[in-house]
Amino acid sequence: MLMAVLVGAGAGVGSIVFRWCIQSFTRLFSGHEDYAAAPGSGNPHLPWLGPCFVLVVPVAAGLLYGPLVNRFAKEARGHGVPEVMLAVAQRGGRISPKVAVVKTLASALTIGAGGSVGREGPIVQIGSALGSTLGRFGKVTEQRMKLLVACGAAGGIAATFNAPLAGVFFAMELILATFSVEAFGATVLASVTASVIGRAAFGDVAFLNLPDFHIQHLGQYALFAALGIVAGAGGVGFSRILYAVEDACDFIWRGPEWLRPAAGGLALGLVLLALPEMYGVGYPVLEKATEGHYAIGFLLLLLVGKVIATSLTIGIGGSGGVFAPSLFIGAMLGAAYGAVAHGLLPGSAGAVGAYALVGMGAVFAGAARAPITAVVILFELTGEYSIILPLMLAIVLATATSRLLTRDTIYTLKLRRRGIDLTGPAPGARLGAQRVSAVMEPLPNPLSATTQLTAAAELLSLSGHGALPVCDVDGVCLGVVTAQAVAEAMAEQPDAAPATAGDLVEMPSCITADQQLALALHTLVAAPGTGLPVLDPDDLRPVGWLSHQSALRALHSSHPAPTASRGLLPQPAGR
Repeated sequence: MLMAVLVGAGAGVGSIVFRWCIQSFTRLFSGHEDYAAAPGSGNPHLPWLGPCFVLVVPVAAGLLYGPLVNRFAKEARGHGVPEVMLAVAQRGGRISPKVAVVKTLASALTIGAGGSVGREGPIVQIGSALGSTLGRFGKVTEQRMKLLVACGAAGGIAATFNAPLAGVFFAMELILATFSVEAFGATVLASVTASVIGRAAFGDVAFLNLPDFHIQHLGQYALFAALGIVAGAGGVGFSRILYAVEDACDFIWRGPEWLRPAAGGLALGLVLLALPEMYGVGYPVLEKATEGHYAIGFLLLLLVGKVIATSLTIGIGGSGGVFAPSLFIGAMLGAAYGAVAHGLLPGSAGAVGAYALVGMGAVFAGAARAPITAVVILFELTGEYSIILPLMLAIVLATATSRLLTRDTIYTLKLRRRGIDLTGPAPGARLGAQRVSAVMEPLPNPLSATTQLTAAAELLSLSGHGALPVCDVDGVCLGVVTAQAVAEAMAEQPDAAPATAGDLVEMPSCITADQQLALALHTLVAAPGTGLPVLDPDDLRPVGWLSHQSALRALHSSHPAPTASRGLLPQPAGR
């Protein structure tokens, strides 16, 4: 608990430093507090260039952060969250402390000089690096190290966006990919601590100032549902274009990597000259879109421009997040959708801004596939609760649409393109690459679904397993029944207790004989009992049994145990 509070405090201070760096570099490079609020104006530091200064500043910033990232922390390039997810999934939560410093400077330079990216990825990586560093000093276990990394991510999100709940759910849903009482408690402590520090520095106000929206007609729910589907597909499309542009940049660039951001900065400058609203994060433009200040054609132009500008910023080696661009794209898509709906159904469509707000959450959910985080963070960023129902509806449909269209999110796709599967074995790991068929043990005698509870209890007590498979009369596996479930059932009143094993069947995710062991172990950890039946991939009949012990025995058999003759055991006296 104390370490979680310390990590939260560090993340809170880190967010203050990070935002100060962004503001300082923005004033230095553009001469404005936020150039997106005054697009097309000149830089008072370079008045002779007029609005053409945007051709110069991305190049100048690239000459600064390009060598910095290439020399000290190459993992600071890009949007940051995938690297934290990888550290937690396969590296025991270990993140180099220098990442925090390099990421702060590189991202602040990128955003301050016009890079069209967000702050969430950098602050997550900064906070996580602080948590990992503290865990290393404290010599904590690997599980605690991962938890401290998540605490850093939660604290960074909470302090930067004044969104303590969103920080907690972001850490658990995306970084840890699990929910537990311990994780919730620790991330809450870190998030609250960081939020207190952030509010002391930035004030206790909603991050975005949006007008109040209300549902005026029940028919609007159908419109919001359709928007969720469209936005989910839009989030997937944004992910694909982002990495397609990165591939194009990789193909075109043949020079040294440290020079790539400066050379690519000229292309980014051309985009900013053509569409200056793309400069930096772009929250002022987003707010104007939700207030209905833009025509449909310009909204679509801003949408396309943001996709291109963000993809180009990341592709040339810039450092920044994709959360804010997802919100921006969603706002433009939702506002354009709402304007069309209002034109077709003027009496029942409602305010355009409501669709913009829902579109923000839905596009992020489609890209990141984190529906809980999307709902909570949109509520906290805007302070707008009046349209929570259509927001939830659209986000769930966007998530489902994304899952139907692709197996990867905007974060995991970056890793898979590098040959890394977070659900697979870590490179060089001794356990996980095997097939389940190679490590499973013989199937215990299954229970019939009609087996009486007393008989099931006796068989479970004699079995060496904490669970047994349950099959129907045709031999098809119905699931498993655990000793815990039977014991709890027999402790109930006789007239209220289940009568047969079939009444207590739990059906976890299937494990098939042709699966990779690493994926099967993820299923096994989340399942009740101590083991799961292994099914034939063709007819789904049980053919074996998988437990953690059987996996370890397979590892033991492939690496013979040390023997006394190899000098690893003490010899008896006199020999």
